Amino acid sequence: MNSFCCVKSEKKPFLTILILLDHTVARFHHTTTSPTCSCSKTVTDEKFKDPFKLGRKDLKNLCEDIKKELLVSTAELREMCEYYFDGKGKAFRPMIVVLMARACNIHHNNSGEVQASQRSVAIIAEMIHTASLVHDDVIDDANSRRGKMTVNQIWGERKAVLAGDFILSAASVALARIGNTTIISVLSQVIEDLVRGEFLQLGSKENENERFAHYLEKTFKKTASLIANSCKAVSILGCPDPKVHEIAYQYGKNVGIAFQLIDDVLDFTSCADQLGKPASADLKLGLATGPVLFACQQFPEMNAMIMRRFSLAGDVERARQYVLQTDGVQQTTYLAQRYCHEAMKEISKLRPSPERDALIQLTETVLTRDK
Repeated sequence: MNSFCCVKSEKKPFLTILILLDHTVARFHHTTTSPTCSCSKTVTDEKFKDPFKLGRKDLKNLCEDIKKELLVSTAELREMCEYYFDGKGKAFRPMIVVLMARACNIHHNNSGEVQASQRSVAIIAEMIHTASLVHDDVIDDANSRRGKMTVNQIWGERKAVLAGDFILSAASVALARIGNTTIISVLSQVIEDLVRGEFLQLGSKENENERFAHYLEKTFKKTASLIANSCKAVSILGCPDPKVHEIAYQYGKNVGIAFQLIDDVLDFTSCADQLGKPASADLKLGLATGPVLFACQQFPEMNAMIMRRFSLAGDVERARQYVLQTDGVQQTTYLAQRYCHEAMKEISKLRPSPERDALIQLTETVLTRDK
């Protein structure tokens, strides 16, 4: 496992981006302390629990419970809405949510049980996430997701949009049933951020310094906001201390951004079979992700390609080769390590528990995943 490596002083372009990063992250969402550079290794001590094994007991029958929320009388719409809830995924987001719920409950009053309302947040988080995938696939005209055909490819774009809308509406009904206006407000922010993030992704910044900030803000809104606000929601339900709410939020935010950074790395390093979707998908969509933006520091001619969203013949392959010739992938991985280190720092403020330790272990899982 890689260490959380210190950035070498000669990496001036990277240092410039990290300075920009520290200011940008504070500006577009909750203020956070600037990441400190650490050369300590991620913790692999045996006392740290496997997060997937530990969270499994609370996620039993997750897909069946989600399908109960999707009360659809029309057979076709029901089949579309249930299509991705097949139990084959790792349920990464709900797993984080139930582990955070237990960690906060133990921190507050040593209660190891997940409240029904906290488990509902985990279900709602997975529903919102899946609805966003259905909509994303329509926008991207994607033909594969999780190793199988997308909803839009099977049933068409119009029906796929309606299916995504229906899943969101069912999630909203489940959210209202919790009966807590603060929780409704926190999780409604996720839906707003998803829409704003998609709009950010549709645009580009001509100014190179603004471009990386734009990318990080899009990453937060499209990926990390859901994890951050879901973690915050269960902490509110389990503990009255605002400091704990902030710890939960910051952990989710940092893990979420790191998760997407590694996702952007895998678009260059993994094959389609591993990813469950085509490789170089981001470039083909005209997206300049972390590896591309770092590579652009060494190949300024990529700027024109970024602005035209890799639309000319040969742009995608040329951009891919530029990335692989530079340390863009490595620099993006370093950045993900910094975010994971911040997540570890935050969650370590809670009282020790198997769930807290599993959330620490999860930061390493995020960095070492291959799909």
